[in-house]
Amino acid sequence: MADFRDLKIVVIGAGMGGLGTALAFAKKGFKDIRVFENASNLGFVGAGIQMPPNVVRVLDRLGCWEEIEKEATDVKETSIRQGSTNVELAHVYMPDMREKYGYPHCTGHRASLAGGLFNGCKKEPAIKFFFSSRVAKIDSFSPKAVLTIEPREGPPYQVEADIVLASDGIKSVTRTQMLAELGLVSEEEDTGQAAYRIMLKRSEMEHDPELLELIESDTVVRWIGEKRHIIAYPVDNKQIYNLSTAQPDTHFASATNATYTTKGSKKTMLEVYGDFCPLVHRMLDLVPEGEVCEWKLRVYKKLPTWVHGSVALVGDACHPTLPHLSQGAAMAIEDGAVLAECVSRIPADKLNDPETITKTLKVYELLRKPHTSALVDLATFSGRTLHLGEGKAKEERDRLFKENGKSGSVPDKWASPDVQKMIYSHDCVKDANERFDELYATLA
Repeated sequence: MADFRDLKIVVIGAGMGGLGTALAFAKKGFKDIRVFENASNLGFVGAGIQMPPNVVRVLDRLGCWEEIEKEATDVKETSIRQGSTNVELAHVYMPDMREKYGYPHCTGHRASLAGGLFNGCKKEPAIKFFFSSRVAKIDSFSPKAVLTIEPREGPPYQVEADIVLASDGIKSVTRTQMLAELGLVSEEEDTGQAAYRIMLKRSEMEHDPELLELIESDTVVRWIGEKRHIIAYPVDNKQIYNLSTAQPDTHFASATNATYTTKGSKKTMLEVYGDFCPLVHRMLDLVPEGEVCEWKLRVYKKLPTWVHGSVALVGDACHPTLPHLSQGAAMAIEDGAVLAECVSRIPADKLNDPETITKTLKVYELLRKPHTSALVDLATFSGRTLHLGEGKAKEERDRLFKENGKSGSVPDKWASPDVQKMIYSHDCVKDANERFDELYATLA
């Protein structure tokens, strides 16, 4: 007799959310999972990434954490410093993450996280990847989802699925089509921020004692200044030092199209952080000329829905966030785990019932939307606090920093014990199992 495992699942996009979703469905026993990815291969590039306890919990359940952890740095503390002077504003110790939340807080290379997820997927016979395959259009959202696939080589063809999970990123074509079908639009919310992402090799830093101390540490360091900051930490077995910045957007604001990245100028980058301390400048000076890339930090206003028919949005397609809480990839991977739990609840006699499928996907939205919205808002708030200029608000912020989290709160919400408890203790799978029936019953 057929059961939920016979449902045909299509995942759009093989980023963190897509890989995590495919693997979560395979681990629940689904037999037919197809992943369509526009790129010709995963080409693991990118900068560092933080892997907090809430996502490590999911990765461990998916069976891929052991491989990823081998190259990760176990974060024990964070140092928040005045960018212009390198004077420490706060030092928050985090030695007991495993004891508090059951899992560590780690930093790593994006390639390591994506590679671990991909290797997990490749071990699952139910998952099939289709690279160089662009989803051009959703032809039908219900009762069955029908997609037009445009391979890089060969004619377009159609694919039918019982459920489509669109993890196609902040530029999501699925989101645009879904909302258009409902007479709605997604509105971009201008962040006014851009970012440089920099990776320095150990060999470039080890001749400078202060720089060597940074890459040898288990510490996340944040240098803050008016309207901008830099966050940095070691990755790849401490062979690489990752720096991510946030500063006012000057290049993208005047662009006539929705550009997301641009070749940056080293001279401009040094000018943007011109009043930061010599230690920061010694690192920025190591960036080769011509290898400066700048990203526009983009988010969207909260969407009216994540679900239409048999199609649901995942990750950045529905809740893009500023990076100031380091939860973007974590939330996307959690989305996939929750979806797998929800869809596995569909009764055998309702597998072909469009209403049941839509309501099940809506439960996923009800479970995830309040939580992800709170984190997106908190990341925005934290960025504003970090970027304060001179004045009473900054003086109060710095006074709170000096308490080093003893009050249970730190102005940098990423390092704040109360926020960490709220995010890191959240077990998304347990939450889904406990609340599914209650939420399903509320849907007409």
